Amino acid sequence: MSVPDASTAPAAPARGRLRARAAAAGQRFSALARRLVTAGRRLRPAEHGDAPGRDAPAEAATAGGAETRLGRALLAASAFHAGQTGVLPLAEGLDAFAARVLLADAAERTLDVQYYIWRADTSGLLLLQALHRAADRGVRVRLLLDDNNTTGLDDCLAALDAHPRAEVRLFNPFRQRRWRMLGYLVDFARLNRRMHNKSFTVDDQVTIVGGRNVGDEYFDASDETRFVDLDVLAVGAVVPDVTADFERYWACASAHPLSAVVPVAAPGALEALEARTAAVETGPAAQDYVEALLDSPLVADLVAGQLALDWTSAQLLSDDPAKGLGRAAAATLLPRRIAEALRGAERELNLVSPYFVPGRGGVAALASVRAGGARVTVLTNALEATDVVAVHAGYARYRRALLRAGVRLFEMTRRVAPANPRPRRGVGSSASSLHAKTFSIDDRRVFVGSFNFDPRSARLNTEMGLVIDSAPLARRIAALFEEPVPREAYEVRLGRFGGLRWIERGADGTVREHRHEPGSTLRRRCVLWLVSRLPVEHLL
Repeated sequence: MSVPDASTAPAAPARGRLRARAAAAGQRFSALARRLVTAGRRLRPAEHGDAPGRDAPAEAATAGGAETRLGRALLAASAFHAGQTGVLPLAEGLDAFAARVLLADAAERTLDVQYYIWRADTSGLLLLQALHRAADRGVRVRLLLDDNNTTGLDDCLAALDAHPRAEVRLFNPFRQRRWRMLGYLVDFARLNRRMHNKSFTVDDQVTIVGGRNVGDEYFDASDETRFVDLDVLAVGAVVPDVTADFERYWACASAHPLSAVVPVAAPGALEALEARTAAVETGPAAQDYVEALLDSPLVADLVAGQLALDWTSAQLLSDDPAKGLGRAAAATLLPRRIAEALRGAERELNLVSPYFVPGRGGVAALASVRAGGARVTVLTNALEATDVVAVHAGYARYRRALLRAGVRLFEMTRRVAPANPRPRRGVGSSASSLHAKTFSIDDRRVFVGSFNFDPRSARLNTEMGLVIDSAPLARRIAALFEEPVPREAYEVRLGRFGGLRWIERGADGTVREHRHEPGSTLRRRCVLWLVSRLPVEHLL
């Protein structure tokens, strides 16, 4: 993706504030600011123009997208690749964060953002401030969040919602804000259904879709947990489909205006949010994170004015938002369409899911693919790495059946990387946990999205993702199973008498066999055994 030079564009007030804060934070923060400003000059609009109002109809909002700076930057490539989609995988958390901030700062007309989780931590507040900056420039900002994980965010969201150019809506909100668990007692059927979708779309020209939520653990900014995840940045033919899908969710019966649920922001709330974000920006955690961001290849490519996009065909798969109220027809949901894609595997199927509970139907589907001659490999979290023991219990009961069907199983370890003065990810050291949701078929087709292979994704939560015909991306995923996965994950095998064995391969070539869940305590294994006996699989 080539972007034009806008060095003659007048600097926006927000850019001046960003520079001032960066200078106060010290030399490292200033270095990043200079890079972002350089990239921003290539992307940021020269003037506000006639951006749509927050209540403008969808047609009015998207009609001028091609006339934005992003639209003009993509014009030549889009014309040359008419009807195709340009994709760029975002495997590194640093790149994924940088892409979102830079695109938010490039927005000229619209910014449509949809997430399941938004943390009030370093990356969450910095990205929220980027939305605020966009609204300050006259961009219409719409933020649609699932309400299951907004605890502690009400004041921040109310402050953003108070901006005349921004609006926040909550999906299946909790009416009782303080004692949320009480809501489940009286409204369990609705509150048990969540919006798991994740998208970030700018000017109807560029979108980011994938598995990441917004929070330090997703963007390599945490020194406790690092989620291994995958997004794709997409331009071209599929972007209007993502925009239209956002419109469906924004207007659905489950999406409620924040003002109908949360008290209106008090006077000075916007200023308080700015002050809170400024404190985060100048803090030591942000400075360490910024130092790592300086090495982001994505920032370097943007500064150079080039992104290496793979132009191909892509299709959006997304649940009917009526699923949030239990009213969607099964034919409109992702499981059926994903099953059709899986049946197309002829040589190889590589599946990555952090929460993998296939059920009897899933076991049968994977066994059928294997019986057809294709090699089937699954990567999920080991007990030591999962953050949801109940889901691991649901998966554990199907391991023997999968292995007997010829499916190869790998479980990702919770390895702790040593601290590094110039880390590629976040700050200090952190333990890894798998969070990507993807599969590749025959070195030709890839799915990247929010869908976990578990009953909750299939029946309860709304999900979305892209099916991409990309040989390079499919080969990249397949290559992981040839070398990194066997080194970073336990291979699960059947023992002589039907017991399970976990094979651990060391970096020095040593092989160790475990006879019970490796890296786990007796207490954790007891909890696993107890939960596996409960009739809760339909909730996992």
